Amino acid sequence: MKTKQIALSLLVTPMSILLMGTLIPGLSRAAEINYHHVHITASSPTEGIKWYMKHMDCSSIPDRSDAADCGGVKIVFIPQPTMGGTQGTGVNHISFSFPNLTTKMADLEAVGVYGTGVRLQRFADGSTLQAIPELFKIGFIFDPWGTRIALVEDQEYLGFHHIHLSTVDPEATLTWYQEFLGGQPASLRGQLDGLLFNDVWMLASKHTEGTPAPTKGRAIDHIAFEVSDLDLVTEDMREGGVNFTQNPMVPEEARTSARRAFITTADNVKLAIVETGWAGIVTNRVSSTESNTLRKQYEPPMTPWAEPDIQGVWTANSAHGIPLERPNELLDIEKLTPEEAAARRERRTLGSIWGYEREWRDTTLGYVKTAPSTQVAMIIDPIHGRLPARTKYGKAQATREHEERARIDSRPPAGPEDLSPYVRCITRGLPGMMMPGVYNNGLQIVQGPGFVTIQKEMIHETRVVPTTQREPLSENLKTWLGDAQGHWKGNTLVIKTNNFNGRAPYQGSSQNMTLIERYTRIGPNLLEYQFTIDDPLIWTSSWTGQFIFDKDDDQYELVEYACHEGNYGMTNILSGARAKDKEIAEATR
Repeated sequence: MKTKQIALSLLVTPMSILLMGTLIPGLSRAAEINYHHVHITASSPTEGIKWYMKHMDCSSIPDRSDAADCGGVKIVFIPQPTMGGTQGTGVNHISFSFPNLTTKMADLEAVGVYGTGVRLQRFADGSTLQAIPELFKIGFIFDPWGTRIALVEDQEYLGFHHIHLSTVDPEATLTWYQEFLGGQPASLRGQLDGLLFNDVWMLASKHTEGTPAPTKGRAIDHIAFEVSDLDLVTEDMREGGVNFTQNPMVPEEARTSARRAFITTADNVKLAIVETGWAGIVTNRVSSTESNTLRKQYEPPMTPWAEPDIQGVWTANSAHGIPLERPNELLDIEKLTPEEAAARRERRTLGSIWGYEREWRDTTLGYVKTAPSTQVAMIIDPIHGRLPARTKYGKAQATREHEERARIDSRPPAGPEDLSPYVRCITRGLPGMMMPGVYNNGLQIVQGPGFVTIQKEMIHETRVVPTTQREPLSENLKTWLGDAQGHWKGNTLVIKTNNFNGRAPYQGSSQNMTLIERYTRIGPNLLEYQFTIDDPLIWTSSWTGQFIFDKDDDQYELVEYACHEGNYGMTNILSGARAKDKEIAEATR
């Protein structure tokens, strides 16, 4: 096995890949050129570092909170808007080599797409790895941010293995990199022609669908090379017809005085050329707006019928990640730092459905205008931020529900009734339907004299709430979302709801729950939402939670939530259950 002598870094924001190589003809006057880093886009650099340390055997870098060292190659993670993954761009994937790929792929498959998350790309026969004759075993995975990664079993080049370009003319592309950025022409095990930058390969394959899409703004935003004399390199490149999209300069918030320049290749690969000593840019997170400061200063606009105007499209994207209860390790913390808030939200996203393409995950696209909330927990009463104690009945009920759930989960579901109302596309209940999640956090409010209509994007649930007093519904009429009655108290819309059927409980509530919601516009684009649950059958006292919705009329639109149409989840769950029944029956014959 060769030992890497260079520092190659991979940045995780829109991924950048900086390569290192040896100067040859086209830049004969210039100083030494080396591979430097790969730039990857990640919503949270700290979570990116953790993922690559855990799954790609990378290590942390002292005094760097945005980069990991992968055997001499730095991967740098920078939060910024992204338009998708690496496939289809000029940089198709990056690669790591492991001594036993069969074991490695089995370990990654066991992780699944939840938690830290690993999504595997299967071959046509359903396998996760294949053996290429006279070359090596290979498999493909995706990191949570859309970066395609090839895992290979190449004992000679363990660790960070190669960068794979997608190009109209592979031979011409490799010649261009050799001429201007160095690298030694070589053949990988006599099967693949490429360039060696010390012991890191650059490979290229033909892009069959026209010119590749730009890497700029994608998961791998660019790759980079380090030079000792940027002025000489710049002059030689310009003499060779290379156009610079950004001239050499020291960017704002750069960690050192080293300069950086950008060029774009014919295959739409964005390249950075950096001076020796380059150590990236400090990314400053923006704090979320504090509601208690604005509340004292803001008077909301009024409707023509003299009620506070809370109409518009709002989102809870900034609140995604706030836990209901205050974590034990944060008992004395008033609020998180912006970096901690971003990491928390990313963990929540990775712990849900990140197996979807990143384009489905509203809170991690990078286009959300608002910063993640630094609020420690939703519960504000009791003051310790935890649920109150359960009553004797509440404890017994929780035990019964747990046993029933365990009984159902111990066997394949017999029918839809064994699945939750959420999975069945019926409801998330109240106040569950208001809670922020990884996507579909839209909330639209429309007002009229005597009524307020509240529509939530997830499961397209709409409530029409009267704001003038009316006769309550019969106590014998129990519904999924209960019987709501609203009124205005100053600038706050107060909604009291009871008569729940108890089939969509929140945190184990009963059908006797009374829910009090308060909607208060505390800034031009801020809507404070409070919910108080009073259920003496379950808890020894009432409790209150709170978070903020952000106004986003310009960008956000509630679209149809076709929960069943085109969604094969229920069909697949039940068909899979019947297949499992058959398997069990055959095994017991």
